[in-house]
Amino acid sequence: MEKRALGSLQVSVVGLGCNNFGMRCDAEQSSVVVHAALDAGINFFDTADVYGGTRSEEYLGQALKGHREDVVIATKFASPIDKDPLHRGASARWVNEAVDGSLRRLGIDRIDLYQQHRPDADVAIEETLEALEGLVKAGKVREIGNSNFSAEQIAEADAISKKNGWARFVTAQNQFNLLHRQPVQDLLPACVVYDLAVLPFFPLASGLLTGKYRRGEASPSGTRLAGMNEEMSARVLSDRNFDQLDFLEGFASAHQHSLLDLAFAWLAAQPAMGSIIAGATKVEQVKANAAAADWKLTGAEVAEVTAGLEEIRLAAKS
Repeated sequence: MEKRALGSLQVSVVGLGCNNFGMRCDAEQSSVVVHAALDAGINFFDTADVYGGTRSEEYLGQALKGHREDVVIATKFASPIDKDPLHRGASARWVNEAVDGSLRRLGIDRIDLYQQHRPDADVAIEETLEALEGLVKAGKVREIGNSNFSAEQIAEADAISKKNGWARFVTAQNQFNLLHRQPVQDLLPACVVYDLAVLPFFPLASGLLTGKYRRGEASPSGTRLAGMNEEMSARVLSDRNFDQLDFLEGFASAHQHSLLDLAFAWLAAQPAMGSIIAGATKVEQVKANAAAADWKLTGAEVAEVTAGLEEIRLAAKS
């Protein structure tokens, strides 16, 4: 599989999101999914201390035993991992405590990519970056990244790191997919300017871009959207979204591909794109996600897809 750079790291263009581990996947199934990813050429595994009540890191670490030199492991800090108000945020104290917890649960001595899961309004970013610089110097972390940061926050963090000669963020992980394209306007330009690789989460829009949901039909049992309340479900399964899906399915079919293939191919063709992080609970999902990376869209095809979606968006607003 194609590899792309995250700072000094080389990762597969499709990664495995491990947010299902410890929730929808027990330890055994998590291992099955991880090994399917390895077999498919995926070497990038993204988790967080908060996923599965900290079990995701444990299950991922167990599944990757014997493969440490072949993989890139990313995790995150800052989200609350339990009810203790001290076990969250981006203070220097918690950064140093949280990293040791993640290292222990993963069963490794160094995290390849350590990411701030969300901005912390109560802590100056300079404090966080100084603490992360200490982790890099201590050899506990190779590269650092951010998640859910705005373009302005990315610019501020980069300026502080450069001023002090500290490790700088090399990745930005934000929600980004064919139905949520706002990052094209703000996040992507900032990542190009400051040389960050984008790690889109929810690339399949909670399953909407898999083709499993149909207009006017109930969500299939066991799917993510089937568990949503009625109001949220109506918002996601809107006529505008289905209009977009109809257009996208038509485009993909005309090119002998699936809607899922297009979801990955369009993201992979965006500027500053690093690895497309997709969660999975089954081997078949891992294989389909990995295979989708084979479709390379031309610039003209990317523009055609984007223009078609924008036309639908504008029509819905008029």
